[in-house]
Amino acid sequence: MTTHRALLVVDVQPTFCEGGALAVEGGNAVAERVSAYAAAHRDDYDLVVTTQDWHIDPGEHFSDTPDFVDTWPPHGVAGTAEAELHPALANLAPDASVKKGAYAAAYSGFEGTDDGGRRLTTILAEAGVAEVDIVGIAESHCVKETALDAVKEGLATRVMTDLTVPVSKELGQAARAEMAAAGIRLEPSGD
Repeated sequence: MTTHRALLVVDVQPTFCEGGALAVEGGNAVAERVSAYAAAHRDDYDLVVTTQDWHIDPGEHFSDTPDFVDTWPPHGVAGTAEAELHPALANLAPDASVKKGAYAAAYSGFEGTDDGGRRLTTILAEAGVAEVDIVGIAESHCVKETALDAVKEGLATRVMTDLTVPVSKELGQAARAEMAAAGIRLEPSGD
């Protein structure tokens, strides 16, 4: 039996990179590394799926006085250049693109839908995907939540540690501990 694999590219958007509204230090470098990895390993995957924060009116998720835990400055605003995929991914040609968070906070790619209204769970199931490799921004937030949901969906899940970056070192350590405890493999992309 062939195991079908997908590469999930989570929120690699200018809004989360240096110069963006909610910048993560190292975001642009991660975007470049993800692009290079995807180009070199495209044939290893049955499916490549991107996720994007695509906020229209996410309610209390946006705040003028954010606590950076539950509330954030406006970011990933639908239709803006910051919400598009990072320019480094211009040649990615994903098989599916999922947008999340239009009218509520959404950290996991499993909370989003593609332009046809399909949820990520459906996209993966229709392709017979049993294993996912997850990369993107930020490891401590949307990458972690997407990975945890992938495990809940019964998918063998790996986060490639060199193709993601946390908001802070401390939040990254906490995220890795939580993911490891859930059975998520944390490995560099070379393994």
